[in-house]
Amino acid sequence: MGRFNVLNHALVPEHKVLKDKEKEELLAKYKITPDQLPKIRLSDPCILAISEKEGPIKPGQIIKIIRNSETAGESIAYRLVIEG
Repeated sequence: MGRFNVLNHALVPEHKVLKDKEKEELLAKYKITPDQLPKIRLSDPCILAISEKEGPIKPGQIIKIIRNSETAGESIAYRLVIEG
C-alpha cells in the first residue's frame, strides 16, 4: 500500500521544482539571493510527495507554488528547500 499523495488533495496548491535556469532567472529578476526566499523543509509532505514522483529534492532547490485565487486569478509563491 503506497503513501497518500498530498499533492492530489483539492486544497493543496500545485508545487513545481524550478530548473537551474529558471532559478537563475527568478533570482536575477527580483535581485535577490536564495536565502531571502521563504523556506520549506525537506520533511514537508509536499516535498516528500514530489521526491517520490520526480526524484530526490536537495536543499538549495526552489519550489514554485501556484495557487488559484478568486481575486487574483493565480497567485505564485516561491520557497527555498532547506534541511529538516
